[in-house]
Amino acid sequence: MARFRMIGLRHDSAHNVLRIVAGEFGSRRIATPSGTSTRPTSDRVREALFSMLGDVSGDRVLDLFAGSGALGIEAISRGADSATFVDRAAEATKCVSANLDLLGLKCPVLKLDWKLALGSLARDGEQFDVVFVDPPYAEADAVAAQLPDLLGGILAPDALVVFESGTNIEPMAGMTIRRERRHGATLLRLYGN
Repeated sequence: MARFRMIGLRHDSAHNVLRIVAGEFGSRRIATPSGTSTRPTSDRVREALFSMLGDVSGDRVLDLFAGSGALGIEAISRGADSATFVDRAAEATKCVSANLDLLGLKCPVLKLDWKLALGSLARDGEQFDVVFVDPPYAEADAVAAQLPDLLGGILAPDALVVFESGTNIEPMAGMTIRRERRHGATLLRLYGN
């Protein structure tokens, strides 16, 4: 099997590679964290997600449970002004930072639990137009139950929250589903205020 170096990570069965679907960095490859704790959003699902979102030009983006950073990087590639990346796993935040360096991007990468990160961002007065929430599917119900109460301080007017999960999850309480699409075992929901 051929091996190659990419952003300091050896590519083998432990490291997968994703490609950016469209925009400035379209077709560029980025690495994903090694191991099985991260489930990267496939190219096909990211393409469907951004089709649902429409134009993200000028948006401020938050990528919770960032993993490789593919969602936030895809948003920047498509014209978003900024992205902030959050993940509690050191392997993930190292991977996001390496992917950003590879593309010449400067963005905040926070190694924090998502709840602590939301509290910190709210205290700092940060606001976002799009929030990507892609937790491990086993944690999706717990995250969905707590998320609406923690988002209030960081959502800009007319913000959208994109929640990616397995297909058997209940809608988040107190938030309006704007769009919903299923892709195999993946459910994408766009919520608005």
